[in-house]
Amino acid sequence: MGDLFMLRVAVGICYATFSASAWSVNNFLITGPKAYLTYTTSVALGAQSGIEECKFQFAWERWNCPENALQLSTLNRLRATRETSFIHAVSSAGVMHTITKNCSMGDFENCGCDESKNGKTGGHGWIWGGCSDNVEFGERISKLFVDSLEKGKDARALMNLHNNRAGRLAVRATMKRTCKCHGISGSCSIQTCWLQLADFREMGDYLKAKYDQALKIEMDKRQLRAGNSAEGHWAPNEAFLPSAEAELIFLEESPDYCIRNSSLGIYGTEGRECLQNNHNTSRWERHSCGRLCTECGLQVEERRTEAISSCNCKFQWCCTVNCDQCRHVVNKYYCTHSPGTTWSPGKGILLQLVCFGIYI
Repeated sequence: MGDLFMLRVAVGICYATFSASAWSVNNFLITGPKAYLTYTTSVALGAQSGIEECKFQFAWERWNCPENALQLSTLNRLRATRETSFIHAVSSAGVMHTITKNCSMGDFENCGCDESKNGKTGGHGWIWGGCSDNVEFGERISKLFVDSLEKGKDARALMNLHNNRAGRLAVRATMKRTCKCHGISGSCSIQTCWLQLADFREMGDYLKAKYDQALKIEMDKRQLRAGNSAEGHWAPNEAFLPSAEAELIFLEESPDYCIRNSSLGIYGTEGRECLQNNHNTSRWERHSCGRLCTECGLQVEERRTEAISSCNCKFQWCCTVNCDQCRHVVNKYYCTHSPGTTWSPGKGILLQLVCFGIYI
């Protein structure tokens, strides 16, 4: 009875924290054995970090990680696209990253640093030592919670499990070796080294590159349709590409994200903000107006808004900072419908019937 009460409290806390997301991370919290209740907060935080990283990586893409896509079970009937593969990978990586980090910080009684290699020679002039992040533990807990969400027994379920694992492998692949010098008068004659987790943003970049190079698994369409049914029990005889276990895989091509399609949960790009003439952004971001607007048969509309920010700040002894409130005009750009423009979704061809212009 006490364990059940703890579970309800943990779920309640996490629901209050993350209720803004349509995908309830509570799904993570009710799947594992009650003995693992101590990890539920970290699991929820890790899942949320995966969601936030997904939104960051796809902020200026046609598909921008909408909340209706953040469901990890095959029962939600999401299409088996490369976008779905990224969601599974980054969520699994987020849980593993957070659990591993908390483990090394001593947040769990039964887990600490990975000292299994300490004292062994790692290479010329250095030995293993210090406090390596315990990825073995983080991987085990992530697998326990995330993989247990997969209830299907079909091709798409196997795809999801593959991508879950690819996300966990990304955590390992991005780890960094950190060293400390030892020796007389700072000679650094020998170094002690340990492995540390990379920043999660670096892991997101790594998985985004995997997304761009994701592998499509060709399958018989009849089997795929059966596999996408919650009632289907077809399962392949062997795993997908065991030699490419670290790669993201998908089964179906992505739909056209330019046009709104309610049946597929696609919002389209009309009304989306894009970036233009901003030198503080990457080249990919600077081309977002073309990608989201013009290539989707929409025009770019410039809107001027007034923003207020602190300026002319002065330090006064002692000890305050006084600032003025300055107003300045900010130009923002949005994708809007262009009258007389036709979009052919079948071939993806934009037929411009009117001249493109920027309205001020």
